[in-house]
Amino acid sequence: MSKIYVIHENSAWVEPLRAAFSQQGLPYEEWFLDEGTLDLSVAPPQGVFYNRMSASSHTRDHRYAPEYTGAVLAWLQSHGRRVVNNGRALQLEVSKVAQYAALADYGIRTPRTIAAVGRQHIVKAAGKMPGSFITKHNRAGKGLGVQLFHSLEALEGYVNGDAFEPSIDGITLIQEYIRAPEPYITRVEFVGGKFLYAVRVDTSLGFELCPADACQVGDAFCPVGATAPAAAAPRFEIVQDFDHPIIERYQRFIADNGIGIAGIEFIADENGELYTYDVNTNTNYNSDAEAAAGLYGMQAIARYLGRELGEQRAAQAAAQSVAAAA
Repeated sequence: MSKIYVIHENSAWVEPLRAAFSQQGLPYEEWFLDEGTLDLSVAPPQGVFYNRMSASSHTRDHRYAPEYTGAVLAWLQSHGRRVVNNGRALQLEVSKVAQYAALADYGIRTPRTIAAVGRQHIVKAAGKMPGSFITKHNRAGKGLGVQLFHSLEALEGYVNGDAFEPSIDGITLIQEYIRAPEPYITRVEFVGGKFLYAVRVDTSLGFELCPADACQVGDAFCPVGATAPAAAAPRFEIVQDFDHPIIERYQRFIADNGIGIAGIEFIADENGELYTYDVNTNTNYNSDAEAAAGLYGMQAIARYLGRELGEQRAAQAAAQSVAAAA
């Protein structure tokens, strides 16, 4: 009997999805792909495969999990299996350069960005920025490696010091700093290629913005900054009745790039211009924000995958009936 297969490398992030599958009575199996073997002479099982591989896997000592997953996805797709967030989606997950190049094809504005390999080239690239700039990792997640600089001297001290964090793929991005009138960004969530909701994220505590509940309880690899003052506004808040033309562009972008489930982040500058800067195909949700709004991402994912599985089973049954009648 076919089932849903969840491909991942972080069990904590899958816990809410397990609960959603259980509540909806959906059959599933997890493939934890931190390491293993892949026999290319064997056909994969029938089912719907949901890829949740993360660009930040190396922070959990799963250095080659994305590469291993890429091989598994190629194997699945070669056998015609249904893959949600396929090999192309994984390519975008692990490279912001690839993201920005693809987003440009849909007229989606991104911040001016220069990719650099080597410390001296990072400094050289920053010299081309007219004002403040940030550095970030090309392959990262949760805002890993994001630093704000207002001068070349400060950057030189950082990249030549012990605190410098190189990207796991060796590529550091130097990006213009977008000054927002208020300290927040917006993350737009999609399930089944359709808009689910938008969430406003307070950035006043820093750049490492992981919405998963596991990040809120002291995960050293997913910090959210210092303790907020008493009576502080929620850091994650779902925007009621969000409506913007960018949604249609995002939907075309994800449809054409093998993405079924994703969160896409943008920031607006003082003139209201939107800059998209991150595509998360391994998206997570904040339970407090969802409870306040009555919207639940993992439940929506489970329903979507359940529909995909049902359609697959119906097609298989129809094919078997035709074969039996022949």
